[in-house]
Amino acid sequence: MDNKLKHVAVPSSEITSESAYFSRRDWLKTMGIASAATLLAACAPRGTGIGSGTTVSPTPGIPIPDSAPGGVSDELGDPANRFEEITNYNNYYEFTTDKEGVARLSEGFQTSPWSVEVGGLVHNPKTYAVEDLLRFEQKERVYRLRCVEAWSMVIPWQGFELGDLLQEVEPMSSAEYVAFTTLYDPGQYPGQSGPFYPWPYTEGLRLDEAYHRLTLVATGLYGQPLPNQNGAPLRLVVPWKYGFKSIKAIVKIELTEQRPETLWNTIAPGEYGFYSNVNPGVDHPRWSQASERRIGELNRRATLMFNGYSEEVASLYTGMDLSVDY
Repeated sequence: MDNKLKHVAVPSSEITSESAYFSRRDWLKTMGIASAATLLAACAPRGTGIGSGTTVSPTPGIPIPDSAPGGVSDELGDPANRFEEITNYNNYYEFTTDKEGVARLSEGFQTSPWSVEVGGLVHNPKTYAVEDLLRFEQKERVYRLRCVEAWSMVIPWQGFELGDLLQEVEPMSSAEYVAFTTLYDPGQYPGQSGPFYPWPYTEGLRLDEAYHRLTLVATGLYGQPLPNQNGAPLRLVVPWKYGFKSIKAIVKIELTEQRPETLWNTIAPGEYGFYSNVNPGVDHPRWSQASERRIGELNRRATLMFNGYSEEVASLYTGMDLSVDY
């Protein structure tokens, strides 16, 4: 268990200055009001345009930035994507396979009340309301998001480290994996009424991956409560893995001894591995992963191993053949 509990320090450059956002106190107050009141996805290459779809509606009383605020960038110096790009280009098959249609279809999605059941191989199983989870230290992190489709964004998230939650429920020594399940509600999710996918959406991590300090449970972005199309009220963010590992609208977290089945790995194991670490040396069967298109840019850029987080996470996979355990 010792290696599972090891925390790798987050570089200071990964933590966004509070001066770039609302103060954390004001944001949490706003988040609490929104959660009480109204409080996936896999990714085949699609079009290159942004902005022809519906623009996200703002949360009342909270200003939306017109562009990335000055100084908000990742540790490589790349600026954060604009709020409009992040919230109007989304993979969320429960709503639609049209990236630019998710914002419109998710406008009425009900995220309050909301609870998350945490159990399985733990000593202290518990069901949390969203408001309960906000008491964990909320942190600002600017992470790159790399979709398996070979496009990417830079996103300023707010949220808490998943490891903080796991410490509280006290995993048993037999626990090896963490399984996640999203909401199943065809009344709200039109895509779940179709026969093509084995809903609800499921994902999983190895326990040491889940405990890593870069692994975040996001509750907001750009100083706003998490928009519906981005996975409200809670989504996983694992920045060194392809985006479909970052499951949205979480309702259940279960610790297990056996590796859990995950939706995309179950449907197409030859295309979507369980680990799905960003790896420019392992192509998708239908396209190259060597380069990517940053949303908002015309030119492609080289894809970085582990999405550029090798220094922090490569040790998790020592001795593994990442061309086989992809």
